[in-house]
Amino acid sequence: MRAWRFIGLALAALLSTGCATSYLLEAQVRSFSRPPVPTAPFTYRHERLPSQAADAERAELEALADAALARAGLRRDDAAARYSLQLQARSQRVVSPYADPRDPWFGWAWAWPGRGWAWSLHRPFPRTEPDWYDRQVHLVLRDLASGQVVYETQAASDGPFFGQKAVFAALLEAALKDFPAPPEGARRVEVPIPR
Repeated sequence: MRAWRFIGLALAALLSTGCATSYLLEAQVRSFSRPPVPTAPFTYRHERLPSQAADAERAELEALADAALARAGLRRDDAAARYSLQLQARSQRVVSPYADPRDPWFGWAWAWPGRGWAWSLHRPFPRTEPDWYDRQVHLVLRDLASGQVVYETQAASDGPFFGQKAVFAALLEAALKDFPAPPEGARRVEVPIPR
């Protein structure tokens, strides 16, 4: 009896640690800084198009960006901003790289009811691959006094669905890594997403 109790506790511990792990989002990041590079005070305001003025999803995305920008050393100040921030985000469902290229496929199938064998398009088994998404964020920081773009960064990643908010928050954090002096060229940035 004691052995079964030990096995049960070991399984429960294993399952609970499996749930506590995180997903490692790999983002492809490209950042550009143009002289004069952004300098303190790093205060900004969001730049919205008229079509984005009353968009609730836009406000939620800006709140995620504000948190990532604060961690990077920028501070939102709509009244006394030094920079304007253009923010774009995109998410598109794509075919999973794990999808079977033969699915669905043509083949022989039994025609119901009682018509015998027929050539048809059918799926022999249910789909097993997860939904797959291609996501991207793009930020442009512009000096309000001169109108010059001083910093541009973008991060892109594809992967399974883990919730839009969590993935976009991680992409924004990846895009702002190494602000205000990013390395040249494309780089890979990994950000953990709690499950």
